[in-house]
Amino acid sequence: MPGSSEGSLGRLCDLCDSLHSALAEADMLGRRCKRRSRILRALFRLIDLNSAQLNLRIARLCLALACREFCLLCPLIWCLSLDPLWDPRTLWMLVFDADLPPGLFLGVWSNEDDSASGESLLYCVGALKFLSGNSEIVRLLLDNNCVAVAQKLIKGLCTAENSNFTMAGHILVQLTATLRNLADHPDSRPLFISFSILSELSVVLRLHSEDQDVCTNISRIYSKLSSYSECRRALAQTPDCYQLFLELLSKHHQKQDLTVRLLFTLGNLTAKLDEARQQLFQCEGCMPTLLQLYDSYQRRDNSPHTPPQRGAASPRRPPPPAATVRENEDVLVKLVRVLANMCIHPAVGPAVAANTNCIELLMETLGESMQESEELLVNVAAAFNNLSFYQTEGCALRHSQLTIAKMMLKLVLSSSMEAMLEATRVYGNLSQFKEMRDFIMQNKVYQFVVMLLDSKSTEVCFSACGVLTNLALDPPNRVSLSLEGVNAKLVDCLRDLGAGDWQLAGQVCQALWNMIGGGTDNLLDTQARASLLELLVAYLDEALCCIENEDLRDFHRACWELEFEPVAQKLVKTLLNGQ
Repeated sequence: MPGSSEGSLGRLCDLCDSLHSALAEADMLGRRCKRRSRILRALFRLIDLNSAQLNLRIARLCLALACREFCLLCPLIWCLSLDPLWDPRTLWMLVFDADLPPGLFLGVWSNEDDSASGESLLYCVGALKFLSGNSEIVRLLLDNNCVAVAQKLIKGLCTAENSNFTMAGHILVQLTATLRNLADHPDSRPLFISFSILSELSVVLRLHSEDQDVCTNISRIYSKLSSYSECRRALAQTPDCYQLFLELLSKHHQKQDLTVRLLFTLGNLTAKLDEARQQLFQCEGCMPTLLQLYDSYQRRDNSPHTPPQRGAASPRRPPPPAATVRENEDVLVKLVRVLANMCIHPAVGPAVAANTNCIELLMETLGESMQESEELLVNVAAAFNNLSFYQTEGCALRHSQLTIAKMMLKLVLSSSMEAMLEATRVYGNLSQFKEMRDFIMQNKVYQFVVMLLDSKSTEVCFSACGVLTNLALDPPNRVSLSLEGVNAKLVDCLRDLGAGDWQLAGQVCQALWNMIGGGTDNLLDTQARASLLELLVAYLDEALCCIENEDLRDFHRACWELEFEPVAQKLVKTLLNGQ
């Protein structure tokens, strides 16, 4: 642009600033200026000069004069929001400065009739989406009632009277992207709940389930907010949300980012809410949908290893891009977590444990993922841990428990503490059966389990004690365990960790009770009996004095009374009789 033109544009910018100041000083902003219409017409003619600097001044003046020429104003602000010369913060400060209530543009957005001027509203919401990408502006939007305005707009766009469905979809893409940005701010969560945004978005999902952009934006909102308890409860109370998620997973199973976020949301809901586990499982087509999705992504992940058919040529197939493998893996991680969480519910676990397809897919994942994804194998082990709690005669899991036990051998020796812990928990459930106890003893797994008692971790020791308690049911096993020094380690564990965790203390006592088999001969020497007896008497007499946290005192008292005291009293009686 020639220098004279640049000078002219600069002069026009200065004139706009001077006019704005003069109108403000004379209290003539809004609709109070008698020459308002002439001023607006003159400003609109200047838009054709296509100057970002000038357009900013025009936008400020138009908003300050309460302009209702949305078809010009909204595209103007949208274009400004996309101009690389202006970052969101600068644009906000120039358009919404001290002379102008920052809620005015939101008022334009709120009062706009989308059925009459949908295109201008689209530009308006698009500008807000861009501005909301700045964390400082998010705070301003929240302070100026943006969430309430969004709720009103969603209702308007989703009513039967809104005949322009396509335009409504375009606007909702921008609007849901704005809400996605707002959801990052912690102060947005109470507003999302008080204005029922989560349930309003479920209505949008149903109406626009074919629109992947809308669905993806909303899934991002749900996945972010479902990590927080108050939002989980609000989402869980949304009618038919589980059925809706399953339908979207089936419809958009090829879109990985959408699939991952929906599964992550379901995983968050089922991780904390027992009713969510049952409600999801009882939805029509729940297990077929999840297992079909599981099978699809498992095959994608394993496709390079598919063997050629007999007699067919065997060309070398290049492996898929690393990003694709990771994305497939991410879907499986989230999906297996959902299955593992659902199985915690006593009405769901037995049915899933009896599902042959589910058990086979989990075993296949564990067999294929040993060297690839620690998170995935931990989730699979957690699923087997939850499922192995329910082993009815003839169920698929019971039929496959030996194969599962062999797979767990790899996990207990892995470098991952989480994988090792989950595998130990699985052995704790499997070792209820004689054939599984024989497997553990024959494969020397018990030696590793005894070593875990030295971990000084309450979780690890509790899981190890569970396995040892079951192994000690068989008299021959007690001798082998005793040779590994298990009794002394159990006493050390009770002394070091028992007073802080009465569930663990009770489990240690039960393991010791099973080890001595009702008598102390040959398994506890005189010094060991005296040491254990002294410790038990101290815990029984003074245990509740050790509880310092008042908030947890009732819980600790219940654990002490129900899980520790009965078995400890029984053990004390036996020790006294053996002296």
